[in-house]
Amino acid sequence: MTRGTMTQRKTLPKEIKTEILAKVKGGEKVVDLANQFGVSDKSIYTWLHQETGDQVVSIIQYNRLKRENEELKKLIGELSLRLSVGEKNRTR
Repeated sequence: MTRGTMTQRKTLPKEIKTEILAKVKGGEKVVDLANQFGVSDKSIYTWLHQETGDQVVSIIQYNRLKRENEELKKLIGELSLRLSVGEKNRTR
């Protein structure tokens, strides 16, 4: 839409909002859910704030830290495997 024209607002069913919020709380990225459901990420953050108040930052931060932690565990596993393989090659 161009500037100056009315944008069309669509009302999402409560069940869909509930599903989106549950997925955010479960760790899915807001931006991915916004794209998947065709809503703005700002709308999702607004819904989160309405539902959780000030806890919204904690939920988002927790999910980010959880993803970061999983990535670090994966890296540690890969490095441990490489070290293990390297040590086996040296003992031969």
